[in-house]
Amino acid sequence: MSERLDKVRQALVGYEHPLFSFAARGGNDDNGVVVEIRFKSLTVPVHTYEFTLHPREIDHPQFAWNFQRQLYDCLHDYVVEMFTRNPQMQSY
Repeated sequence: MSERLDKVRQALVGYEHPLFSFAARGGNDDNGVVVEIRFKSLTVPVHTYEFTLHPREIDHPQFAWNFQRQLYDCLHDYVVEMFTRNPQMQSY
């Protein structure tokens, strides 16, 4: 697991964003790695977004490209989850 965690942490070193910070930690099951995306602003209370990378994903020969796609997809989802109001909400 340590090798996989180190591989994901090393991949995260290549990403820097003014609004978000990234971290990785060991998962609870089957040696997966949990990637955390945090909003840097402490004045806006927003949850931490997490997604799990499974061993087969980390061990894949195209890990770097697949990881980038998954990270960008999750960033998109996280930003959408930050809406405090949208037309689909019942209280709109």
